[in-house]
Amino acid sequence: MIRELVPEDLRKECDPQLMACDTTEDLSPLEEIIGQDRAVRALRFGIDIAERGFNIFVAGVPGTGKTTAVKDFLEEVAKTKPVPTDWCYVHNFQNPYEPNAISLPPGMAKIFQKDMANFIQEVRKNLPKVFESDEYARKREITIGAIEKEREQLFAELNMKAQAEGFILQSSPIGLLTIPVVKGRPLNEKDFLSLSPEVRAEIQKKRDVLEAELRSAMRQLRGLARKTDEAIRKMDQEVALYTIEFAMSELKEKYKNHKEIVDYLIAVQNDILENLEQFVSEPKTQAQQPFPWVEELPFRKYEVKVVVDNSSLRGAPVVLEQNPTYQNLFGRIEKEARLGVLSTDFTMIHGGSLHAANGGYLVLPAGETLGNMFTWDSLKRALMNREIMIEEAGERLGFITTKGLKPEPIPLNVKVILIGSPLVYELLVRYDPQFKELFKVKADFDTVMDRTEENMRKYAAFICTFCKKEKLKHLDASAVSKIIAYGSRLAEDQAKLSTRFAEVADIIREANFYAVQEGSNYITASHVKKAIEEKIYRSNLIQEKIKEMIKRGVLLIDTEGSVVGQVNGLSVTGFGDFSFGMPSRLTASIGIGREGVVDIEREAKLGGPIHTKGVLILSGYLSNKYAQDKPLTLSARLVFEQSYSGVEGDSASSAELYALLSALSGIPIKQSIAVTGSVNQKGEVQAIGGVNEKIEGFYEVCKAKGLTGKQGVMIPESNVQNLMLKEEIVEAVKAGKFHIYSVKTIDEGIEVLTGVKAGNRKSDGTFEENTVNSKVDKRLREMAEKLKEFPEAEASKRKEE
Repeated sequence: MIRELVPEDLRKECDPQLMACDTTEDLSPLEEIIGQDRAVRALRFGIDIAERGFNIFVAGVPGTGKTTAVKDFLEEVAKTKPVPTDWCYVHNFQNPYEPNAISLPPGMAKIFQKDMANFIQEVRKNLPKVFESDEYARKREITIGAIEKEREQLFAELNMKAQAEGFILQSSPIGLLTIPVVKGRPLNEKDFLSLSPEVRAEIQKKRDVLEAELRSAMRQLRGLARKTDEAIRKMDQEVALYTIEFAMSELKEKYKNHKEIVDYLIAVQNDILENLEQFVSEPKTQAQQPFPWVEELPFRKYEVKVVVDNSSLRGAPVVLEQNPTYQNLFGRIEKEARLGVLSTDFTMIHGGSLHAANGGYLVLPAGETLGNMFTWDSLKRALMNREIMIEEAGERLGFITTKGLKPEPIPLNVKVILIGSPLVYELLVRYDPQFKELFKVKADFDTVMDRTEENMRKYAAFICTFCKKEKLKHLDASAVSKIIAYGSRLAEDQAKLSTRFAEVADIIREANFYAVQEGSNYITASHVKKAIEEKIYRSNLIQEKIKEMIKRGVLLIDTEGSVVGQVNGLSVTGFGDFSFGMPSRLTASIGIGREGVVDIEREAKLGGPIHTKGVLILSGYLSNKYAQDKPLTLSARLVFEQSYSGVEGDSASSAELYALLSALSGIPIKQSIAVTGSVNQKGEVQAIGGVNEKIEGFYEVCKAKGLTGKQGVMIPESNVQNLMLKEEIVEAVKAGKFHIYSVKTIDEGIEVLTGVKAGNRKSDGTFEENTVNSKVDKRLREMAEKLKEFPEAEASKRKEE
């Protein structure tokens, strides 16, 4: 049924009773994901289930606010979850290249770090004082004195023995020398050689015996020296232990419930006792040590490196990592130059986002995660092994062969939420076999939601919450109504609202700018309207150029009169963030033959596959309707005039069919009416996309060339629900300056375009007289008969086949 649409069909306005946004209650973070019930349900399931692999992939087109909404949603949920433990690294005294990781209750890591720093500072302060005290000197003297007496006694006995044999002992840099004595006088080398051989032999014999005893005595002396050193070392350790024992006991008592820390404290205590010299040595002057930091290096091993500090959290952590490089995610081990050499230790270990999110939630952009080298594979490995390893990226490739740190892995318990497009999700499912094992929950963000009264109230609440967050002026009731209408326009559906909140937010921000300029207390409908118009104006230069070319006759588009085999089709052209509709002249020519309907766009390789399909459907329609009692002997050509680029889509297939019917019947088509809609083989006109842009595009051309009151657009009946036209067009329709028709079938459409009845098929198989269908059927019959007059053409055709 042909229907001329009235203004109420063209734009669905909002309830005028809608409250202004400053009187609307704010949305809670759990309510801010409006219109995304399916996604919220998936998020709740993914968050609540604790089994391995149930991480979440949030899929949706850009601009739906999914990142902000998911983060706010997680932060609200995280408030009810326990705060995870702190993590720190300490020196491994058994293997310094493998620092130990220690877990502590929230907030205790920094306390432990401070306690250790204070303890070492106290030890460094007190130990030198103790070892410089008189009491220590007396104890050392007593300890050394007893052993010294024993040494002196042994040396005296040895000297007496030497004298009895005619020798004296003399100390030298190389040890004790035995000097022979003759007649009370020590002999030098010259004197010794002047003696007779018999005397020298006797003396040498006695010397050999004495030196054997001397070697035995020297071993005893060395043993006494070691005994002295051991006694001093033992005494020093006892003194040092007594000095640090109280502070150490306090630490052990404080952390007695943490076995790892108690074991670490014992190791620290033992290391201090083994390395007392670094605590009691006198500080060097600037001249002696030009690099003061060198003296601090030995004490770094007693520090505590905190990599995760959850002292400020009030629930589970929620971390949004916008730049998920390998180091940002998994941490890094820094290096510093020391005297021209790069060095590192456990104090230069830094945690990443994965450490910060451990025990909570980590939100990552899927595209950036996949694009950063090592990140994706390392993330999968961490999730599968349930541990975080900090290692150099080069080590994974085998490029680094120098010895470096290998910190102990930290157990991982995190819920990862990847945010990306549906295409990224599809590619991962198809080409990454591990993806489905690790991300078993998909949360799909829709681009539209139902335009119910409840959702409109939520829309208004979103606007209010947004204005408060961004400190913008609030919208009055008329402005809220305009924003909701704009949401339906973005959704291209009167019964839907767009969830592309980024675009809605941009309009509100711009409207606020105009409200501030005017000094208005509220953002009004006029400000919203101006913001929308200005946004279009900044992007519609190409549209204006095309409109000018049509007005000046460069592009041939008729908006008046009637022409046989010619119709104004409509298409949508997009340039980045802006798309607009524009008319195109579509012509058809016919002749006798068996080629059927030939698409010139396809022959020129300018037609896409969907457009080609639409043209092929035309042959099916003609055969089904007119070739039941005769062969279809037709050679027709279809083309978009002045089209120099690719043509895709089937939304012009109904317009192409109207041009063919006009050419076959000889009945002219009104050029004042543009056409859009696809068609099937049964002659039903089907819905198309971009209906608002197409109508507005033709309206702008008609306005430029002059509105006559007869111009309009014909659309499929199923597209009426998608109409959210500009108010200017609604007013033009209301004033009778422009018309919009909806049709369900080709027969209805041809009647609108020609003003001639389409014609029904009678019981005898013919069509009603003087109708479009009867004229088409008659012309096709004449062409079939005419073709029989050229049997050579028929034979040639069969030969080609």
